[in-house]
Amino acid sequence: MLPRKFYLDSIFDNFMDDKTTDQMKCDIYEKDEAYHIVADIPGIDKKDISVECSDGYLTITAVKEEEEENLDKKFIRKERFYGKMTRKFYVGDVEQDEIRAEFKDGILTVDIPKVNKEKNKKIIDIQ
Repeated sequence: MLPRKFYLDSIFDNFMDDKTTDQMKCDIYEKDEAYHIVADIPGIDKKDISVECSDGYLTITAVKEEEEENLDKKFIRKERFYGKMTRKFYVGDVEQDEIRAEFKDGILTVDIPKVNKEKNKKIIDIQ
């Protein structure tokens, strides 16, 4: 009989993990003619986060550099994430110049206004 927590469990856990989505959980909702993305990015400095919108895709990238390790540390388990995390969302036709982002207390909020369809609408006279 194997113990309740078999030592290979952690190997399979790591094999199945998708670090990109595990480290950046997001809520996405639509309200007031805009899309809103709220992402949890704890432990990252604002200067290490970028938000870009191109060709209908909004990309959030965050980088966390690994701390200098002391040679005298002997890790038993190391679970904290270091490296680059990226999430990409298809937002379609949006007002790119009006996108706003705010980062506070480890939470990134991005507001993405939709294109006003009425503004681009033209009535054609029939001759």
